[in-house]
Amino acid sequence: MKYSISIILCLGLPIVSSNAEGDPRLPGFEANIEVEETVYSFVSPNNGTNPLWCYGNTCIVRHGEEVFASGVETLEGVPPYNNIRWLLFKRDKEGWKLVQKDEKDLTREPSPLTVFPDGRIFLSVNPTLRPNEEGSAPAEPRVLRFSASEIEAPYKTILPVWHQNYVFKQHSYRSFVADRLGGDMILFQNDGEEDNLAAWTYRNAKGDWSSQGNLRFPWGDGYVKPQSIRVCYPAVQLKGQEVHFFGVSDILEPNPAWREFKFGLTGQKWDYDFRRMFYTWSDDISTGKFNKWVEVASREETCGWLFPADLWVARNGLVHVLWTERAIDERLREKFFPEAKQSHALNYAVLDHGKVILRAPVMRVEEGESEIVPNFGRFHITPDGRIFIFYSMGHKDLRQEEIAVENRIVEVKSNGVFSEPVVLNLDMPIQRYFTATPRGGSSPSQTLDVLGMVGNLMRYVRIGIETTEKKIRLEF
Repeated sequence: MKYSISIILCLGLPIVSSNAEGDPRLPGFEANIEVEETVYSFVSPNNGTNPLWCYGNTCIVRHGEEVFASGVETLEGVPPYNNIRWLLFKRDKEGWKLVQKDEKDLTREPSPLTVFPDGRIFLSVNPTLRPNEEGSAPAEPRVLRFSASEIEAPYKTILPVWHQNYVFKQHSYRSFVADRLGGDMILFQNDGEEDNLAAWTYRNAKGDWSSQGNLRFPWGDGYVKPQSIRVCYPAVQLKGQEVHFFGVSDILEPNPAWREFKFGLTGQKWDYDFRRMFYTWSDDISTGKFNKWVEVASREETCGWLFPADLWVARNGLVHVLWTERAIDERLREKFFPEAKQSHALNYAVLDHGKVILRAPVMRVEEGESEIVPNFGRFHITPDGRIFIFYSMGHKDLRQEEIAVENRIVEVKSNGVFSEPVVLNLDMPIQRYFTATPRGGSSPSQTLDVLGMVGNLMRYVRIGIETTEKKIRLEF
């Protein structure tokens, strides 16, 4: 299959392509920090989550000149798991304001947001049905509808319709995304009793839950004990009737020797693997059918670590994916793979109908090169379809939630070529975060809205992207 190369006309520069004499890596944009501020502070609920725990979704959306963000409140004296409530904030010209909060229900995880051009805002919640019970308990998925123009008015509670009677619990692993042009949305949530499927339900533009079903997880027949591979923390996009799903394996350590060795180190019987990246899609969700799973990346041989960062289906139908990758678990190296070398990377790939047609590292640091490594990234889409990547750099030995060292932006140019990074000099760099992604219904924009965690603060950053070159075509 033939794919054309992008051609870029730079203002004040010659026309260049990846085969031209000019340098396509030149950043044809400027990124200006317009706002950097705290939205709210939080107390750790000590229930295994944090305000970013609905990875793959977003808790920030933009509607016109207003930005909305969902947050969490930890309740004092309430035992985990279900010991937080949702908050809803609005930012306008006067700054951030808390406009709604849950006054009655309890839950474990943060609540993803979606928005539509007409001002409808939807919040996915998963309250427990046993608020006085410590530990695991049944939960009821709900969707709350607000109006951007009357954000403090009472909301409407909507109960999704499901394919069958599932046992939903506080560990939801849910995905909640919207197609802003079609006016529809889809909700995925894992069955609390079954590790081999994710339940899904689709709500059309008329407001009907018109399609439901199960997404069966891939089968791991190569393990010592073959098993279903639960796929979690996905980035999901709804585009018309198409649904695209990109997530990571999340199962108990399947290698008996590694499991025994790690138990000797930690004393923990549970240890989950995050080593295989999977993608699937439905050409038409109304049929309930998904295509065969595709394994995009693996670090199975050296007990590495992978985690999904983002997914974007471009106008031409090509699927862009982004994930972080660590080559090995260094604790096991001496005993199991002494020749293996460590690396840390933010990786990028393009898929066409399930076939990976391009792979390229946005940023990779090999062992011994630097203590500062890439941590996370998200796509940002502008109105003319250009694709940018906002990513973070941090110390390789820090936990994922710790403070970043630096944030950068690059543009995806062509055929695996990225622009040189533009470094953002934030007062408080952000390591993990949400953006106002079109997957959550926000419009493509020259403004990048970021909601991230720095210590116990949830910080907001607004970045203006000014393009200094005219895009003619971006294809692969």
